[in-house]
Amino acid sequence: TSATVETSSEDFRARPRRIVQNFLLVWLDANIDEGKEDFQKALTALRKLFVTVEPFTDVGQCVDYLTSIDDQKVYLITSASLGQMAVPLIHDIAQLDKIFVLCSNKDEHKVWANEYSKVRGIYDSIQPICMQLTKVTQPCDHDAIPMSFIPKQEISEASANEQNLDRLPPSYMYSMIFKDIILEIDDDDEKSMNTLVNFCQQQKIREKDIDVFKRNYYEKSAVWWYTKEFFLYGMLNRALRMLDMEVMTKFGFFIRRLHIELKQLHQKQLADFQKVFTVYRGQGLSQQDFQHLVDTKGGLLSFNNFLSTSKDRDFSIMFAESASSAETDTVGVLFIMSIDQTKISTSITPFAMIDNESAFQSEDEILFTMHTVFRVGEIKQTPENSRLWKVQLTITDESDPQLAGLTDRIKEEIDGRGWYRMGKLMLRVGHFNQAEELYNELLEDAS
Repeated sequence: TSATVETSSEDFRARPRRIVQNFLLVWLDANIDEGKEDFQKALTALRKLFVTVEPFTDVGQCVDYLTSIDDQKVYLITSASLGQMAVPLIHDIAQLDKIFVLCSNKDEHKVWANEYSKVRGIYDSIQPICMQLTKVTQPCDHDAIPMSFIPKQEISEASANEQNLDRLPPSYMYSMIFKDIILEIDDDDEKSMNTLVNFCQQQKIREKDIDVFKRNYYEKSAVWWYTKEFFLYGMLNRALRMLDMEVMTKFGFFIRRLHIELKQLHQKQLADFQKVFTVYRGQGLSQQDFQHLVDTKGGLLSFNNFLSTSKDRDFSIMFAESASSAETDTVGVLFIMSIDQTKISTSITPFAMIDNESAFQSEDEILFTMHTVFRVGEIKQTPENSRLWKVQLTITDESDPQLAGLTDRIKEEIDGRGWYRMGKLMLRVGHFNQAEELYNELLEDAS
């Protein structure tokens, strides 16, 4: 299917705004003509990477659209003539990550293009732009893993009933309760699969990808699907980051299968995890998240999606180094994670080596279930690079008395069963729109 192409002068706000990826593509060119074969070919190539491709022929509408986006990265392809007008107006928009100029006459536009750091280059065809976009979107998904930071003081105050739960990050409580619900509900997988497929079709996910997923779902492991460069990973990651209940509930059956698989793999690999060992994860953090991390020293950090790590330090540090050398204000972080399986319940927090299960050749990869919690230790800047930091983490879970106190407190206040419990949490933290959406969803499923 082709992307939804709207190039008329309708108000940009009329465009559908449900975004299911961590990034989207905007294409600005006065000569866009969706009837042309060249445009459709280019669109097909771009849709392998982007669920959302928004074409514009008008600079004003494009600028309005870009300024309306606040929660995902945007990549821009622009013609040189419109780019020359638009780039000075949009260059400082935080969500705009990189700009690619499409023009057959490179020399004529080099001078102005070089003045702007987000302009990656001038290209005379769409193919090299697609190659560049593949490179830049991969770390975007990797770095967008949702996290919650809980400083030490907030843990002890909440556990000791000295404050209400409002001071805790809602994302922490959501992912904790969501995981509980997912593991206790026993939905019909076939029905859940059909619901997810229908949803993906509505979101304009490529029909070919949906078909492959539906046909081969049971032939491959959940780990394989999760590690494959496919729409699943980005959609799930974004839903957990944005607390998008509609998407989260649709993925429940898949999350449960992946969690159970990690538990089974862990049991088979028990002998490999007898001693305390270290895994690494390199990634970029925004300045804001990095500051939250620094403020959380001695407190807790939870990764709210499945967490990919490696035993290979050199492989992991590459991610951190490339984040620290990006033009944006990203901080490169190497998480050094100490794993002692005697300190946790591996049925709640399973992890496993997935090299044999992965969809691609991975580097000593160990995957942890969603909502894995760590205590934050030392945070050190590297002498050779002021934007690269090393952060010591130690795995923990409800076996830790302080964390158990916090968990009990949350469970006490947000009690009940199944999805109704999630609705209760939403009302408790003031997310009324999401609560309404969830209850409507439950009514629909019941009818």
